Amino acid sequence: MGVVELKQRRLERLLKDLGSAVVAFSGGVDSSVLAALAYLVLKNRAVAVTLDSETMPRSELLAARRLARTVGIRHVVLRHDEFLDRKFVKNPRNRCYYCKRMLAKVLKKYALKSKLNFVLEGTNATELKGHRPGALALKQSGVLSPLASVGLSKDEVRQVAKKLKLPNFNKPSMACLSSRIPYGVEITRRDLSRVEGAESFLKKLGLSQVRVRCFGSIAVIETLPEEFHLVCGNSLKVRKRFMSLGFKRTALDLNGYRTGSMN
Repeated sequence: MGVVELKQRRLERLLKDLGSAVVAFSGGVDSSVLAALAYLVLKNRAVAVTLDSETMPRSELLAARRLARTVGIRHVVLRHDEFLDRKFVKNPRNRCYYCKRMLAKVLKKYALKSKLNFVLEGTNATELKGHRPGALALKQSGVLSPLASVGLSKDEVRQVAKKLKLPNFNKPSMACLSSRIPYGVEITRRDLSRVEGAESFLKKLGLSQVRVRCFGSIAVIETLPEEFHLVCGNSLKVRKRFMSLGFKRTALDLNGYRTGSMN
């Protein structure tokens, strides 16, 4: 038996011992694996909950709905407004702390109302490294991170997803839209909408991994170096679309896409 299979079995035993759970479900690879295994072990005692907010692209919400149907788990979508928390809006360096604290509060309230024992989320062992203020908020709130608990890394989670035949096993990583705004710059609904529109447009051009960092009237595109030609070859279309979204200048970051470049 391989290392990944051993970790998966440990995870399944952990989930079984919980008895029932709410799974925070974004539709990404991590939360999909967690939801799939929770449903496998707990059946109707596991519920996937997605928080629908302006920091979540509409395309990701639709993808989450599709994934939940594929997995078979009951899926609930709750409307959520991060703008109710001024500390989040002010966008300090530990912004994710306030975001995850709000998320935990909503999910725990739903779990209590539905008589489900625990709230789970999909942080993996790899993600515990680096700048992760959100992980502290989740821990303080009593939200469990089973993937990290059994030591499943990002790559190992993808292996499990492929084994489970999840269609998103190789899906590029995704972060909430607020991560496109520099720390210290107040988050606005307009900027989140502009970023979502810009990234949606670029994905239609064929970019597989993209971030549009918003610096006021300037947009900085991060993508994989091997996909630079898709931006440069469509520069006129990109410029026109970005101008229609309110960006006066558009730049391509020659360092390429990298996780947490705003940290």
